[in-house]
Amino acid sequence: MWHDMMTIEIPVVEKILRTVLVYTVIVVLFRLAGKRGLASMNTFDFVVIFLLSNVVQNAVIGDDYSLLGGVVGAATLVGVNALVNRLLAVEGHSARLLEGKPTTVIEDGRIVRRAMRRLGLRTGEVEEAVRLQTGGTVETVEHGSLEPDGRLLVVPGAEAQQATRADIDRLADRLTAIEEMLRAGRGK
Repeated sequence: MWHDMMTIEIPVVEKILRTVLVYTVIVVLFRLAGKRGLASMNTFDFVVIFLLSNVVQNAVIGDDYSLLGGVVGAATLVGVNALVNRLLAVEGHSARLLEGKPTTVIEDGRIVRRAMRRLGLRTGEVEEAVRLQTGGTVETVEHGSLEPDGRLLVVPGAEAQQATRADIDRLADRLTAIEEMLRAGRGK
């Protein structure tokens, strides 16, 4: 039993190459699918992810069902992913190539329909994201962009922006002054 679990049935280099190639193909497929795939995963997206892992399993493991072979494949996946993340952190050109650039989906309170169609986003998804982030509507947004990682970044218009720390400090100072005036009025 231990022998079967620990004996790798294919060469380790082949196992590593298979894993790296499958990783690369999946990264390219997700890049081609676009940002929308990461923006808000629905039931269908989860089904694809689960089935995708099953579909590529044999491409990664080959004819090797050993425990050690699985460990080599898993270590390779984690290692390659760590290297790619470090490369993206230090190399701006690679990040733009692999992740893409932000796409403007809201400009001056209006949805950019062409970008929405290209990304496969529904208006309701963007409206919900704006509502969750700002409590407002698309009309109150100066600029909104879908980032390469699927997050929607929203810049509210001047009239809809949240209070700053300086605003809160000024209000606190005014309240303190009012309290002092009230106390002084009671003391007379």
